[in-house]
Amino acid sequence: MSTTPFRVQIIPKIKKESYLNLYRKGQRADERDFYSPRKISIQTNVLEKANGSSLVKLGNTQVMAGIKIEPGEPFFDTPDQGVLQVHAELVPLASPQFEPGPPDENSIELARVIDRSLRDPKAVDLNSLVIRPGDKVWMIWLDLYILDYDGNLFDASMLAAMAALLTAKMPEYEELETGEIKISKNISNNPIKINKKVVTVTTAKVENYILVDPNLDEEIISDTKSVIAFDEQGNIVGAQKTGMGSLSQEEIDNIINVSSSAAQVYFKLLNDALKSEVKEEKGDK
Repeated sequence: MSTTPFRVQIIPKIKKESYLNLYRKGQRADERDFYSPRKISIQTNVLEKANGSSLVKLGNTQVMAGIKIEPGEPFFDTPDQGVLQVHAELVPLASPQFEPGPPDENSIELARVIDRSLRDPKAVDLNSLVIRPGDKVWMIWLDLYILDYDGNLFDASMLAAMAALLTAKMPEYEELETGEIKISKNISNNPIKINKKVVTVTTAKVENYILVDPNLDEEIISDTKSVIAFDEQGNIVGAQKTGMGSLSQEEIDNIINVSSSAAQVYFKLLNDALKSEVKEEKGDK
């Protein structure tokens, strides 16, 4: 996230030392190895009135994604593309660190990273969202709600965003003689056109130790965090580093390798959730 931390109590030095003692033994407080993510569950279609939705649990971190699709005007410089807007809300009930009010820099940063991870590799086919070039396009509003916070919002939010996008359905509509787009109450069976799936993998460096999917305590005691976005073929499609700590070339290479492996775990879980969704749809027919 941003270099300005959430309002958190600093972990006492003695607690950090207890974590380091575990790391020296090759252990973590939750009994994971250094390179394994926490337990993950992905549910889809959790919001009845959304075009698409999902709920992701990554350890004790929970993120819900909701998608609303409606007609609107394209941006002036992209008349032949639809619009994708990502917003994130840090729900105050999720953590005492989150405060009510307008989006702060942390929620803005989270939304920006998710947006960029989707936009830079062209994960969503924005050209397919055009109704009338230069006049009417589909606008996709992707809202992320942080329901429980125990570290690693990036990976949980990216999984939630991807699961919601992949299972969302376009609205049914008709074009009136006036040119107005009238949305039906019915939802079509037409999905959003997705060019590629993307996940992010977050690692934290604590002294000389690299940890995949850090929990909140591990984030707080970390010297630096790295977030790498991958497509399903293992290509890096985005990356960023936060924190004041430095990384050697050897550490960077290690982070890329362990993150690539974790990404495949994420993709498998994502694809398993999509297969379950297809089975449920067939069962409803």
